Amino acid sequence: MLKLNKQAIFSDETRNFVSNPFAKKGETITIALRVGKDDIKDVLLMINGIGIPMQKSCSKGLFDYYKIQIMLQNNIEYYFIISADNRQYFYNKAGVTDVINTEFNFRVIPDFDVPLWAQNTVMYQIFIDRFYNGDPTNDVTDGEYTYLGYPARKMDWDEPVQPVDICNFYGGDLSGIAKKMDYLADLGIEAIYLNPIFTSPSSHKYDISDYDNVDLHFGDNALLADLIALAHSKGIKVILDGVFNHCGHMHRWLDEKPEYFIWNGDKYEAWWGHENHPKLNFEGSPELYEEILRVAADWVSPPYNADGWRLDVAADLGQAPEFNLKFWQDFRNRVKAANPQAFILAEHYGNPSYWLQGDAWDSVMNYDGFMEPISWFFTGMQKHSEKFLPDLLNNAAAFEGAMRHYATKLPHAALSSAMNQLSNHDHSRFLTRTNMRIGRLHTHGNHTANDGTVAAIMLSATTALFTLPGCPTIYYGDEAGLAGWTDPDNRRTFPWGNEDETMLDFHKEIIRIHKENTALRGGSLDYLHGEYGVIAYARWDDKQSIIIAINNSYEHKSLALPAWRAEIAPNSTLTRILLTTENHFIADKKTFLLDEGTLFITLPPLSSTILTTK
Repeated sequence: MLKLNKQAIFSDETRNFVSNPFAKKGETITIALRVGKDDIKDVLLMINGIGIPMQKSCSKGLFDYYKIQIMLQNNIEYYFIISADNRQYFYNKAGVTDVINTEFNFRVIPDFDVPLWAQNTVMYQIFIDRFYNGDPTNDVTDGEYTYLGYPARKMDWDEPVQPVDICNFYGGDLSGIAKKMDYLADLGIEAIYLNPIFTSPSSHKYDISDYDNVDLHFGDNALLADLIALAHSKGIKVILDGVFNHCGHMHRWLDEKPEYFIWNGDKYEAWWGHENHPKLNFEGSPELYEEILRVAADWVSPPYNADGWRLDVAADLGQAPEFNLKFWQDFRNRVKAANPQAFILAEHYGNPSYWLQGDAWDSVMNYDGFMEPISWFFTGMQKHSEKFLPDLLNNAAAFEGAMRHYATKLPHAALSSAMNQLSNHDHSRFLTRTNMRIGRLHTHGNHTANDGTVAAIMLSATTALFTLPGCPTIYYGDEAGLAGWTDPDNRRTFPWGNEDETMLDFHKEIIRIHKENTALRGGSLDYLHGEYGVIAYARWDDKQSIIIAINNSYEHKSLALPAWRAEIAPNSTLTRILLTTENHFIADKKTFLLDEGTLFITLPPLSSTILTTK
């Protein structure tokens, strides 16, 4: 009787097990399943409800590999039925089960053409007014205008953010980004995401009054073209923020094109009741529909050549889901025709699979599948610092469950290009969440955002950021140790000259590790171990295997990790390339000898480590 080794069974949608995850219609792909050597009787590939026998292709080390070729005509959905020890087992992204849950099935979507440059790339988000003032001559002047009842105010760079921040300007601009481009290149950044740059009366600029011109306090259109060209010369892409669901109430369209808006008597519909965000009426105005598609194509075309769009509240655009999808399909077609390598990234909460079928968005800001599980595990804090849930703090099972569940909502191309972040302009700084304190700027004040923070937790979470699938994205200043409550305190000025040097050096090192190790840029992911405060997982491809282990508890943890599951030979050695601890990080190399495929390792409190076969 064959006894099934469930831990040996593995497949996913990476190149390790799907010969071409980015195949076109009409192409033939090979799908593979790994099982323990001589473990099973046979295996069926269940594809769109039809069972096809798979053949053993080869054996290597502890494993047998079963493979089958499939010609792609349309989207396929599949799982495996494994016969062993006189019974049948099911296998998909949920693991080995007795009953199949098709929600976790593998999927391959032909013609899902996400730019290769956007796969697992290192991104950096810049809130422009707070990054660097490169040209004081274009600063907002005191009393220049009044907006929402507040006068425009020019601030000193080091002045704390105020609870009402919409008209407080610090002077950051495109020239400032250009002057810090060498800093970004030295850090290792591969793509920049800019918060809105177009004409707007606010400091955040999500209330645009002119889609065709860069805000004069940031520079001008020619300067943007020069900035993007400079970034490209250093191998850095630039993504713009597309705010197309609504505009600002100072847009001339309210007078000149009232049909662009939804009216209830003499009042326009405002997005979520924000009167400075009049919602655009795409269903009611074909002219508006075409105008926004033109704008979208123009900025990714010469002379600007932006590399894509981040789409603000993308699922809210329009009135009906069917119309929303059609608009984004047309948006994709227009943008990709103008620039085939443009990346389309949507802000979205919840299940985005409706828009991720290869004909609308490329990927999403990965709130549900990264930011939230990471925040809950490492800090027990909700991402706005408005709730603390002790049951989720250090809960490895909840972390792995959430990561597995939300990964099923993203096709492989979208998962590997999803924007993973610890912090951004809408949520509290991750470093502040490490104090595990509920609060906001107006309740506790600026200084308390730094009180009780734990840098070691930030280091460990950043290790996870750069070793899990997707695009690790740094919110400006996180690498310098910037803290802050949620909006607006998360939009503090970059602390030039007062950076946390340890944090900055660590970011440079972890970015280098991410870029130089191929398994972290497209390899398979398997969760090896979880207990209170501890998560351990493996990444591997055909070149190397990597083990990542994190201890978020205040105790030493001795672990026995099944490294053999990452296809590491039973008695080989692993080299530690990074260790973070409570006080510092170490990037020296230390070797560990496996014992029959098991890695025995002791982790200090509040630590993370990376080990590799390469």
